[in-house]
Amino acid sequence: MMNTRDFTRSLLAGSLLALGLGSPAFAADLPGKGVKVLPLQSALVEETFQTLLVTRALKQLGYDVQPIKEVEYPMAHIAVANGDATFIANHWNPHHAEFYKSAGGDAKMARKGVYAAGATQGYMIDKKTADQYKITHLSQLSDPKLAKLFDANGDGKADLVGPSAGWGGEAVVEHQLTAFKLRDTVTYTQGNYPALIADTLARFKQGKPVLFYAWTPYWLSNVLRAGKDVVWLEVPFSAMPGVQAGTDTKQANGKNYGFPLNNEYIVANKVFVEKNPAAGKLFEVMALPLADISRQNQLMHDGQNRQQDIERHTDSWIKAHQKTFDSWIAQALAAADK
Repeated sequence: MMNTRDFTRSLLAGSLLALGLGSPAFAADLPGKGVKVLPLQSALVEETFQTLLVTRALKQLGYDVQPIKEVEYPMAHIAVANGDATFIANHWNPHHAEFYKSAGGDAKMARKGVYAAGATQGYMIDKKTADQYKITHLSQLSDPKLAKLFDANGDGKADLVGPSAGWGGEAVVEHQLTAFKLRDTVTYTQGNYPALIADTLARFKQGKPVLFYAWTPYWLSNVLRAGKDVVWLEVPFSAMPGVQAGTDTKQANGKNYGFPLNNEYIVANKVFVEKNPAAGKLFEVMALPLADISRQNQLMHDGQNRQQDIERHTDSWIKAHQKTFDSWIAQALAAADK
């Protein structure tokens, strides 16, 4: 049975939701009052939208959310596990499984509820070259003549634009180049991925062959469209390193692009979640379609990439999905009352 205090609070919560929880007079009734939260994300600016959406919801619950701090994935997981930070909203499972395990796993972190589901990763080449030379598999690049088609620096090897250092895909690409016997014909080009992809896109527009690692959701999939501009390459067999060893990467369509499908999670410090059930429930119930992330990333690619632009995108998404957003807040407030 709900007591009078809880009933009053629930009634208040409904009124606050209708008003956008904007009145400071009710701050004392919110579960996050006086609790600081430090969100982390990588330097990949395309992740800011997902992180900001979580911080907007936390602020509605009264939490004192600090500015987002940029930390690369391995250290971000360690910081969250140790309580030096509160959460990361861009944990991909199983892509970041190694980082999660190394930082202490379930004993130190909470990972419940899928934030975004069904992300694809793999290797892509331009469709023109794929069709002309009948290239469908990454392993075909063990042929020096085919590999040379993707030579961008004149060394005779294919230049594969891959994940930045510290990304989950880095270890996978390194492992697969050896497993598929491509070391003699393919060079892993690593650096600032967004900058390298900008160069790749320029080469594509010039009609030159391109070879690159890609994933969804990312603006690139809206510019270089799978099946029209570029194609996914299959791999000869599943080959994953570390804790993902033995994972079958074949997808439901029978294709094997070398990476399993991934789901995005909000990973938080376990002690924080135990002490803050409202935030814990929020992290569990929030869900964002991959297509919405890609669309926002596209706006950034088209020039709306300042911090105030991303904040506007976030607020616009909330306004367009107000009932969904309000339901997250309501569920979180209900969890705080238990």
